[in-house]
Amino acid sequence: MRIEVWADVVCPWAYIGKRRLERAVAALGEPVEVRWRPYRIDPAAPVPAEPLAGALSDPLVEDALRVCAPDLTPAQNRLRVAGIAAREGLGPPWGAAWRASSHDAHRLIALAEPAGVQDAVVEALLRAHFVDAVDISDREVLAGAVGDVFPEGPALLAGPAGEQRVRELLLEGRARGIRTSPTLVAGDRALAGAQPPEVIRDFLAGGDARRPVPAEVERYRWAESLLEQRDPLGALELLGPLLAEHGDDHAVRMLAARAWYASAQLERARIALEELVAGHPTDAYAHVLLGRTLQRLGRHPQAQTHMQLGVALEPTYA
Repeated sequence: MRIEVWADVVCPWAYIGKRRLERAVAALGEPVEVRWRPYRIDPAAPVPAEPLAGALSDPLVEDALRVCAPDLTPAQNRLRVAGIAAREGLGPPWGAAWRASSHDAHRLIALAEPAGVQDAVVEALLRAHFVDAVDISDREVLAGAVGDVFPEGPALLAGPAGEQRVRELLLEGRARGIRTSPTLVAGDRALAGAQPPEVIRDFLAGGDARRPVPAEVERYRWAESLLEQRDPLGALELLGPLLAEHGDDHAVRMLAARAWYASAQLERARIALEELVAGHPTDAYAHVLLGRTLQRLGRHPQAQTHMQLGVALEPTYA
């Protein structure tokens, strides 16, 4: 079976969860293909990194950390996590020293997938951050961390390699409702958090069977989900390949028009909607959305015409 692990390599629970997953897979006794996917717990982390001790002294950071363990101070929680890590065989030493951006690390992980060394790269990066306590936002540090398992990878970071893949995967994760690092996904099922091995084993035992869906349909659904989450620009990014290959498809064009409207790209929305109503004159929603677009553009007489047509075709739009 195949599973995906959505995780951030600067998340201690990702490392703990990796060890627990390995034990669960061993107990399951079946081959499991693991694919690692990006999640960012701190998208604002700087490059170059800043000392974590200084970042943790910020009252806003402390308040945010208290959400993770309301009954403990951040210092007490770090000791708790260190003890859990030790029981999973991680460290000593244990503990990150840097508030580091994980963006380039995620690029390396994405690039390592076709090379077949993804798990080894993830292990090396987690060890570098939590055991060696080095700055994994530094490309020289990354080269040293993964040099033995993915020697060709660090040089690729000088160019755009992996950038688009990571951006799209982050959008996909948001569209699919990934909210925690780590989250295991098997088919249409998800298990959030670094759960105990027996819980993970039972989750894996459920398999990953799901109805096959064409990649284009999945991409469309993810874009639609992002639009519903009020991320029209993310929706448009995922729609890009569909517009290039299926730009004449009514559903694809309509979803793009909705995203252009929601992101205030009103001229693009107008053009797309005028083409849609010309090709599908009985599409009530297209008329109404075109009317709203024209209203925002200040073209009120034209807007009124389309609004009236839309309501005549579908009175519930009144």
